[in-house]
Amino acid sequence: MATIELKNLNHFYSLQDGDSTFSIKDLNLIWNDGTANSLLGPSGCGKTTILNIISGLLQPVSGSILFDGKEVNGESTLGRQIAQVFQFAVVYDTMNVFDNLAFPLRNSGEPEDKIKRRVEEIAELLDLRQLLNMPAGKLNPAEKQIVSLGRGIVRKNTAAVLLDEPLTMIDPVLKLDIRRKLHEVQKELDVTMIYVTHDQHEALTFADNVTIMNKGGIIQTGTPDQLFLNPASPFVGYFIGSPGMNVMDCEMDDHGISVAGISYQISKEKFQKIKGLDGKFQLGIRPEFVETRISPGGNQITFKLKNVENMGPYQILTLELNGLIIKARVDDQFNASENNLVQVHFPQDKVRLYHNERLLS
Repeated sequence: MATIELKNLNHFYSLQDGDSTFSIKDLNLIWNDGTANSLLGPSGCGKTTILNIISGLLQPVSGSILFDGKEVNGESTLGRQIAQVFQFAVVYDTMNVFDNLAFPLRNSGEPEDKIKRRVEEIAELLDLRQLLNMPAGKLNPAEKQIVSLGRGIVRKNTAAVLLDEPLTMIDPVLKLDIRRKLHEVQKELDVTMIYVTHDQHEALTFADNVTIMNKGGIIQTGTPDQLFLNPASPFVGYFIGSPGMNVMDCEMDDHGISVAGISYQISKEKFQKIKGLDGKFQLGIRPEFVETRISPGGNQITFKLKNVENMGPYQILTLELNGLIIKARVDDQFNASENNLVQVHFPQDKVRLYHNERLLS
């Protein structure tokens, strides 16, 4: 187990025309020993590149990789003691499950009695005891992925477990069980785990700390609650949540701000933060926090109801004002029809203001 630190990391790929494109740029990040972490971002943002740099499969163009404060740039993949689980399960189909789990220990010369004890410990932890004698080729995809994980953690000196989109090929019905098992293993072994995914649900339900990436850089790191309640940028606000945060361009006026040409009063505290600033302003609010009424009231904006999506216990409203589209999540008792006028209120404590794409603290 180890604390993993990336310092001033840069990496780029050469293109066919001779140019190069950065996949990682000026990246600094720390994952503490024994923590469950996720790297979350859209495809192509550099997540897998980071894992491959940590494991030693790639050498960065510049920057340092440190395990417990020691630079490991020159260490081989084997020397770093990293376990890596990929999208596609890597198992030896002709071996049974026991021999698959024992393979890393036999390669390192462990005596058979110790191998047997350790394999049985891991099999118990992963609920694989009943499968130990089964050929790996007969396992389903979920079971193969669990065996891949087991082979990674069977060595007691594993510094960290890196999981690269491990549930991509797994049936949705089985994903929950595997995520639960991963979480149990991480807590039981107190091992550093880094889980790469583009799926926000997987990231937020697995990790204690989530790092949001985009275009090779880190946008925000925090707990799931921090990312949901205080997204550092409109990108994070929209990327986290379903539907994502409503982000509206706005302008300053004498009373605060105007949205879609309609004046909207904000608190004195928020007004003082933006007073005198130049640049781009945006107002953000989660659909869950948008308050909707049919009857008029104070500090409300009138939207037209364009669409109602019935989600069972709740509804998602699509609302329009002068070309601006927002979403609101309401309970299943809300009664309105398309093209009705709906009064919308944004509670002050739920509104987030952004200046030039950054949250005003």
